[in-house]
Amino acid sequence: MKPWEHGSSPDAGVTADQMAARHIGQDTRLPSLELTTAQVGARLAWRTPTQSLPQEGNPRAVFQKLFGQGDTDEERAAILLETGSILDRVKGQASRLQAGLGVRDRIVVSDYLDSVREIERRVQMASQQDMSSLDIPDAPVGTPNDISEHFKLLFDLMALAFQADITRIITFSMDREASMRTYTNLGIAEAFHPLSHHGNNAQKQEKLVQIQRYHTEMFGKFVERLAKAQEAEGTVLDHSTILYGSNMSNSDRHNNDPLPAAILGHAHGRIKGGQHLKYPQDTRFADLLVTLFDRNNIPVEKLGDSGGILSEV
Repeated sequence: MKPWEHGSSPDAGVTADQMAARHIGQDTRLPSLELTTAQVGARLAWRTPTQSLPQEGNPRAVFQKLFGQGDTDEERAAILLETGSILDRVKGQASRLQAGLGVRDRIVVSDYLDSVREIERRVQMASQQDMSSLDIPDAPVGTPNDISEHFKLLFDLMALAFQADITRIITFSMDREASMRTYTNLGIAEAFHPLSHHGNNAQKQEKLVQIQRYHTEMFGKFVERLAKAQEAEGTVLDHSTILYGSNMSNSDRHNNDPLPAAILGHAHGRIKGGQHLKYPQDTRFADLLVTLFDRNNIPVEKLGDSGGILSEV
């Protein structure tokens, strides 16, 4: 049974990033990008109430998604030219095939052609983008064993994606719920999830704080890079809106109210910044998301149980 058959919206369950992608995703080669460093991917992005988008954690796969197959600029340019000619042949053959098919098979081929056209759109945009001002490294070898290097690679790729305007919407989970990752790089042998259920044990709380501080510091380096990346009339950070936070307030109690969140970037001057705002208990988090839509001129006025825009942001 579909969720909206119970009286809710057909978009019930569609995540904010994908609502934004509907309106601005086609302006870039990749409508959205979903990333993770979790050992098992979470499900953060939902395109429909029943279809989630997989998250990619391999830096090499992410690099190739952003910049194309090939390890160097020369290899990627050659492959890009060949891809264009292959798509031309595929379209021609499929169009001729469609003429002799029945209605049902024509629908199948039509769906296939739609996918080809989307790939073609991305190839054309890739060939037209001038990335000569960007320092694009060679493709990474794969997923590093060192978690700090893993974070750094994915954050660097996110920054490049924004700088090159390959995508304007990225979701990134630094870990997942019930994570059993250990942070031996911090001298912590206990797994993350058991520590989150600290039971007010001071030693466990201190270790949890160390892990959360580490996550924030890694994220902070990404923000610093965006702040240094120059764009017309400002920096990439000036023109961006970044929501950083968690789905938990007190993880020991599974409490998500009040839910802390940090908003970074100024959305071309439409977000004030430099504020610490504390809202009354039970304030809808969806109101913050709708406010971020408003600040970025994305025409979504309702999300979940949202009730309005937060004027203070």
